[in-house]
Amino acid sequence: MVDLGLIYDCKIVDANEGGKKIDVKMTMTAPGCGMANVLKADVENKLSRLPEVKQVQVDVVFDPPWTPTRMSEAAKLQLGFDL
Repeated sequence: MVDLGLIYDCKIVDANEGGKKIDVKMTMTAPGCGMANVLKADVENKLSRLPEVKQVQVDVVFDPPWTPTRMSEAAKLQLGFDL
C-alpha cells in the first residue's frame, strides 16, 4: 500500500493510557473502490498488533485524489508503468 502511494500520512504519538497511538490517512485508487473497508480494517488490524500500540485510527480520504504519480518507482516498474 505504501509503494502504491495509498498512505498519505502516518503519525505516531504517545497514547493517554501509555503506549502509542497511530493515526493513518490513506486513500483508494478510486472513490467507489469496493475494497476500502477491507483495506482499512487490514491496516488497523496489522498496526494494532505491534508492540506498545494501544490505539489505531485509520481515516480513508480522497483529497488529494490518488494518481499513479504517487506510486514508488519500484511499483511503477513492477506494474509496467512508463518511467
